[in-house]
Amino acid sequence: MPTEELTGIFYDFEQIDFLRICIILAATFLLVAFIDRLLPWLAGKVRSRLRMVILPWAPLIRLLIIVVAFFMILPLLIVPNFQNFVAILGVVGVALGFAFKDYASALIGGILAVFEKSYRPGDWITVDGAYGEVKSVGLRAVQIVTPDDTLVTIPHNKMWSTNIYNENSGKMELQCAADFYLEPEHDAQLVRDKLYDVALTSPYLKLSIPVLVVVAEKPWYTHYKIRAFPTDARDQFQFISDLTVRGKAALLKLGIKLASTPAGIMGVER
Repeated sequence: MPTEELTGIFYDFEQIDFLRICIILAATFLLVAFIDRLLPWLAGKVRSRLRMVILPWAPLIRLLIIVVAFFMILPLLIVPNFQNFVAILGVVGVALGFAFKDYASALIGGILAVFEKSYRPGDWITVDGAYGEVKSVGLRAVQIVTPDDTLVTIPHNKMWSTNIYNENSGKMELQCAADFYLEPEHDAQLVRDKLYDVALTSPYLKLSIPVLVVVAEKPWYTHYKIRAFPTDARDQFQFISDLTVRGKAALLKLGIKLASTPAGIMGVER
């Protein structure tokens, strides 16, 4: 781009209203911080189902505030005409493409995640072996909290190369599974009915969704899986623990033997 064209794009230094720019930046920072605090606070005050409606708005509102601020500051730095805007945006695009390729990729991924709703605050997702609840969806990355209370930051550009597993996808309902491995010699119908009763008597069970007990015969054992839904996705680990502890106790009371890996067999699925 010729020098005379560049000098015609930007205002002279003394013409730039730095005070207004600083006010816009400060207001943007305060608004984003306010939204980041307000929406989680509101979500904590309403019913569980409404929480899943409120939380996904946080990244979208944050993105809208930043875009508005950008377009408010831009006319304060450059002479506002169509050619200048096209030239500046072209330069910015090239710079991002070369200098911030990964960041730009993550940024585009974040925009797609917001509009495609790949994951939202309150969702439980698995990315690259990390499983947890989505706490925030930023412009560059998504942050999740794992069951052991570890905060994991995952760049959005992971969606280009990695499968993302969303367990509840914006809903309160999240299916849980409790597994039991038993010696093959037993009354399968009796065990299935007993595990069904165990699930129905759990204090964490969401009664409006049917309970399913799946049975599969394996070479060394019989595999039972209780599939059911807790009242709240955050109760999933207490729910699975409750099913496992009470289910095991009920089976032992019936005299059912738990399976063990045959001697000399290594690497067998348990």
